[in-house]
Amino acid sequence: MEKIQNKQIMDIKEVSEYLGIGKSKIYSLIKMKKIPASKIGRQYRFSKEIVDGWLRDKIITKKDNTATQNTVSVKSGEEK
Repeated sequence: MEKIQNKQIMDIKEVSEYLGIGKSKIYSLIKMKKIPASKIGRQYRFSKEIVDGWLRDKIITKKDNTATQNTVSVKSGEEK
């Protein structure tokens, strides 16, 4: 796993290990266009930087409620 941490471009097996999910799930996410992947010939490649950004965008439990507070403020007519 330490070797994967240093790689900038990963294949299916490496991204599967990096994310801790099965290869078939990775293929399923690709098919649904839910994970950022590049296809080179018949093989998929993943940029570690883009996958990390994708993970950050998918966070469902955030420490601060800034987005929620701003939405509420806009709805109530207050400006922040």
